[in-house]
Amino acid sequence: MASYQKLTAPKEGSKIKVLGPNKFEVPNDPIIPFIEGDGIGADLTRAMHIVINAAVKKAYDGKRKINWFEVYAGEKAVEKYGEGQYLPEDTITAFKEYSVSIKGPLTTPVGGGFRSLNVTIRQVMDLFACVRPVKYYKGIPSPVKHPEKVDMIIFRENTEDIYAGVEFMSGSEEAKKLRNFLIGLDPKIKEKIREDAAIGIKPMGPFASKRLIRKSIQYALDNNKSSVTLVHKGNIMKYTEGAFKDWGYELAKAEFGDRLIPEAEVTGSTNKIIIKDRIADSMFQQALLRPDEYSVLALPNLNGDYMSDALAAQVGGLGMAPGANMSDTIAVFEATHGSAPKYTNQDKANPGSLILSAVMMLIHMGWKEAADLVEKGINKTIEQKYVTYDLARQMEGATEVKCSQFAERIAQNM
Repeated sequence: MASYQKLTAPKEGSKIKVLGPNKFEVPNDPIIPFIEGDGIGADLTRAMHIVINAAVKKAYDGKRKINWFEVYAGEKAVEKYGEGQYLPEDTITAFKEYSVSIKGPLTTPVGGGFRSLNVTIRQVMDLFACVRPVKYYKGIPSPVKHPEKVDMIIFRENTEDIYAGVEFMSGSEEAKKLRNFLIGLDPKIKEKIREDAAIGIKPMGPFASKRLIRKSIQYALDNNKSSVTLVHKGNIMKYTEGAFKDWGYELAKAEFGDRLIPEAEVTGSTNKIIIKDRIADSMFQQALLRPDEYSVLALPNLNGDYMSDALAAQVGGLGMAPGANMSDTIAVFEATHGSAPKYTNQDKANPGSLILSAVMMLIHMGWKEAADLVEKGINKTIEQKYVTYDLARQMEGATEVKCSQFAERIAQNM
């Protein structure tokens, strides 16, 4: 058992055991660390606990129970650990020890030592896959005619591309030195990079790309999805994003060759999939015009960032968009939106993103019966138009309710 500076793990409950890559043994009383989050995080987390506790109790007749273990990040961590302690080592230790955890939205400190607390959590634990399922819940207001056709899982690479954060400011000595170095490699670059340009570096390699694509293909096979689409800008960036596509096909052929079928082949098989690729800008159009032709998308970091938010907009926005950041042994589930500090402690915000992230968590744990109950409760509550302000203002005849009331109705509607 790990030792903590200022945390005490629950006396009741057991750890989820990691048996190997993507293999877990989940007890009936798992300890799950959670970060409440900043701003609206407290309201959302309370709502999530109401729903998930009710679902687990109902699904398993009280024979299973989650033992919640609060850990800290953001403003609450500073209160407990002191100035500058936005992400204490205790929290990282708990996430690693217990394998599965969940967090509310965090506000990155202004002038702090972090570009982003969320990004730092991913980098410190090498959570290389950002996973976001996007699907429509009947009754949610949408800007498109057929949002029900959207049912995709985004697998976004988390560690390379622009999130490596290698960039140098316009006019800095570092930018000038790098420009001169590049010109030394190829004199034509002098015409492509102006003297006053800021310069960013986009690293992408086979190791990071292949492990992300491997995870997406395995997910597709495990969940009877029909295809995995590699989304890239390889027509322009041939050695980074073009290579992402090539590495994806190489890996698919080498490791999953007997499970693949050509894109042109029509099949009703549930144990084989299609691997295909699309240029990123074309994929945005496809997502609007032909979304039902795509199920799992594997993308480099920046493409995945854009695509996940664009798809979320089609099904009602980030308020109903769940997410997780994963390695092969650790999973941190999270609300995908910001902390909205102006609504702090107003019991007003939509808890849908965090609740649906907890649904992902239940599925990850193998507790699908409880996950199904939550989705049933959400569907029925939305159909009743008993919703928080963000949805109520877009729905004719809706009853606007508090965050906690929305959660309570979901629990009742299971």
